[in-house]
Amino acid sequence: MWTGKGNNYAYLVTDEPTRQSVIIDPANPPEVIPELEKQLQAGKIDLTAIVNTHHHWDHAGGNNEMLDKFGKLLVIGGKNCQSVTQTPAHGESFKIGERISVKALHTPCHTQDSICYFMQDGEQKVVFTGDTLFIGGCGRFFEGTAPEMHKALNETLASLPDDTKVYPGHEYTKGNVKFCIAVSQSEPIKKLQAFADQNQETQGKFTIGDEKLHNVFMRVTDPEIQKKTGKTDPVEVMAALREMKNAM
Repeated sequence: MWTGKGNNYAYLVTDEPTRQSVIIDPANPPEVIPELEKQLQAGKIDLTAIVNTHHHWDHAGGNNEMLDKFGKLLVIGGKNCQSVTQTPAHGESFKIGERISVKALHTPCHTQDSICYFMQDGEQKVVFTGDTLFIGGCGRFFEGTAPEMHKALNETLASLPDDTKVYPGHEYTKGNVKFCIAVSQSEPIKKLQAFADQNQETQGKFTIGDEKLHNVFMRVTDPEIQKKTGKTDPVEVMAALREMKNAM
């Protein structure tokens, strides 16, 4: 949505056997509604819920307009999200249709109500990370601290299976990789840079395993990154990296 402005992503997730669907972060309804209407009219989806990763207006700010248009939908998200009806606990699971299992992972920092959603359908594994984890980066610590982001990235999300594909809330990869390459000239970062140069969209193209290699915010125990920041404590490394990125 809004290519060139916020470069936000909204995601439609559908369980094919039942057609049950949820729409993630539909913050700009004029762009989202026509696509949903098209799929509804074609009988491809049965829209059951809005899912929000956090309360910021460019993620949850379209909820009321969506509800006006589509009637009574569940609104699953953090406690501060617009018109929220359900806030899953950390580690709580629910299903979309028959096949897709969803686990809510609380990742407070960017906002205190940030939630990532790990979804599994058979062998397919994905995580929708909002503004907590980006390809090659992480969100600003608007409502939180370096210890919280360290926990979110390097404990909560890092413990997901390595083959989990990452779907972030924004397309920020080009800017993120510019920072990563200034910190470390590793092969994985050079590979990410080449991909970002050639592709406008990077969502779903990289995994948690990839992020551990090319995302400097997930390499806080790496001696190379520690040397660059002048810190050895992982939380202090995280804080230093974020300050460096903010100043860039």
